[in-house]
Amino acid sequence: MTLVLADRPLWGSTSADAWRAALAGYDHAIAALPNTRLVALDAWYRHALPVSVAERSPHHLTHDEMVRVTEWKMARGVWRAPNLVLVRKNAPGAVEEATSAASGLLTDLPKALAAVSALHGVGPATASAALAVLSPPRFPFFDEIVAGQVAGLGPVAWTAGFYRKYAAALIARADELGDDWTATLVERALWADGVNAGARV
Repeated sequence: MTLVLADRPLWGSTSADAWRAALAGYDHAIAALPNTRLVALDAWYRHALPVSVAERSPHHLTHDEMVRVTEWKMARGVWRAPNLVLVRKNAPGAVEEATSAASGLLTDLPKALAAVSALHGVGPATASAALAVLSPPRFPFFDEIVAGQVAGLGPVAWTAGFYRKYAAALIARADELGDDWTATLVERALWADGVNAGARV
């Protein structure tokens, strides 16, 4: 039987326990995917990278970090080697300039997304992965498995406009859950729930 993401019950649940249980399955979901580098990449992305970025003023990503973020994003979803080549071709100064600019625009989602998306090989999904490091409450990673579970979004479109709707929905759900929930944690809970149920892209 094919898994229908829209039929997963988590998005419709108001139980904080259900959401916490889904989030607790994140590491299991990461380990379930076939890319052998993902476990180490994900640990770096979630734990080490935010600390490094927070120590800089203005907050920004380096060229090497942007490449690794792209590798993380592809390892968690679909590997697109040509995009990775383009990301690597960005000048180091361009990456630092774009992400520094975005860090000053975090209250303006469209402008922050546009600043990072101006880099070669970086679309809304990859830009969201960088922005989620800069501001987890405002910028959830843009993921197909997650979007497929969010009621009312419609078919996934890899556009800035669709991402705005997606982010708004996840921010609103984080606000409803309260406590320490962020849009990024909501994204991870939904993704883990889908992957642990058998979803793949």
